[in-house]
Amino acid sequence: MKPTPDSSYIQQHLANERTFLAWVRTALAMKGIGFLVFGAELLLSDQQAGRGAIWISLLSFTAGAAVLGIGTYLYFKHRKTINTGSFQAASGTVAAAGLLSGGVLLLLLLYAFYLFV
Repeated sequence: MKPTPDSSYIQQHLANERTFLAWVRTALAMKGIGFLVFGAELLLSDQQAGRGAIWISLLSFTAGAAVLGIGTYLYFKHRKTINTGSFQAASGTVAAAGLLSGGVLLLLLLYAFYLFV
């Protein structure tokens, strides 16, 4: 049986899959934060705070979807470059995902400050 190009780089492909799963977990956590904030909105009687919760939940859900898109793009890009031996780390897209995550965290902190102060 002749080895395929993928079989020469099994460890790298498995690491790429584990990294993709980490992107998926991050995206799910960000989306979960959106659902959590929306659930909190249902308990609030303050209309202004409720409107803010809806916006935060929408932004969090959208950011989670964007992180999932970035992770999927990187998975397929790295899968291709591993086999050709031209792999390079993707610092720009990782930085963009970090900014999205940091933005969601900042929104949550501002919202918590608004609610409790």
